Amino acid sequence: MLEPNGPLSPEIYWRRRALAIGVIVVALAIVIWLVTLVARGGDPAEADKAAGSTTTSAESSTSEKSATSSAPSSGSAAPSTTTGAAQPAAQPCSDQSLALKVTVGQPTYRVGDQPAFGTVITNISSAACSRDLGAGPQFLVYTLDGQRRLWASNDCNQDNPAEMKTLEAGEQLSYKGTWFGTTSQPQCAGDRLPVPAGAYMVVAELGAVRSAAEPFNLAS
Repeated sequence: MLEPNGPLSPEIYWRRRALAIGVIVVALAIVIWLVTLVARGGDPAEADKAAGSTTTSAESSTSEKSATSSAPSSGSAAPSTTTGAAQPAAQPCSDQSLALKVTVGQPTYRVGDQPAFGTVITNISSAACSRDLGAGPQFLVYTLDGQRRLWASNDCNQDNPAEMKTLEAGEQLSYKGTWFGTTSQPQCAGDRLPVPAGAYMVVAELGAVRSAAEPFNLAS
């Protein structure tokens, strides 16, 4: 802007020029600040809010981890509380609440071998029950037609002490037995004679509960 009576004096000219340069510098600084802010994704208030969310997340994560770590302590203390309280006695396992499955170690043995048998007892009821399994289930070997009983694992093992076991609903117990390949009779009466080569079958039995028969062979 010119003075009314003539050109500007040098002093006024340089003063106004310095002022203009200052305005330009401030404007550039504002532009740079705005560009930086946009590059960071928001205004300072939003940036502070985002920082607060990150901190909250970290704290929540730490709290959850602490709760998980302390869970075993609570779990380990529970048994002592439960032990002190009287537990209701499980009902006796009826024959209808149990199932037996028998297995043979291999389909064919040679005469003189000792066939290996296994059985699994399953509580097929919907509640826990208890049963005397001191003697365990017994294995019985028959001729393949089922007409002649040749051997039973409990014939010569009568002195088994009582042992009550509780089976939860769906729980299984496994037992194994070995047959020496000879005959037997109840109370271990009579002679024990070698069984010749042929086709046979084994059954598992617990009281009145019987498994399906499993065939096997004795080869000469």
